[in-house]
Amino acid sequence: MSMLKAAEAVREKAYAPYSGFKVGAVVRAKSGAIYSGCNVENVAYPQGTCAEAGAIAAMVAAGETELCEVTVIADSPMPIAPCGGCRQKLAEFGNGDVVVNMFTTSGETTRMTIAQLLPGAFSPQHMKGV
Repeated sequence: MSMLKAAEAVREKAYAPYSGFKVGAVVRAKSGAIYSGCNVENVAYPQGTCAEAGAIAAMVAAGETELCEVTVIADSPMPIAPCGGCRQKLAEFGNGDVVVNMFTTSGETTRMTIAQLLPGAFSPQHMKGV
């Protein structure tokens, strides 16, 4: 299954009863395996989780810690980039050259690298010696 098809499938499972804004995300790990996640809203809005965070959590739960590609899809008029928190998470598990593919359900697409999305990212390297 392609990353886009996997992101489309998991997007359908998103739990977004308040906003109606469903997002699906897939990360491809260094091993080639793909892991998916969807957004899960909560009535206490800040307690929800993003699709990208869910995909990363699934990857880590499987014992992997390095991602090589990201695909995100949402029903929006233009491709949406991961939120700031998810950009930071992506930067921690992937290098700046990792491509983030952003799609809409109508077929619009944008591709950017993690470095383009989060220039000057804070990384685990900054914590050495702390």
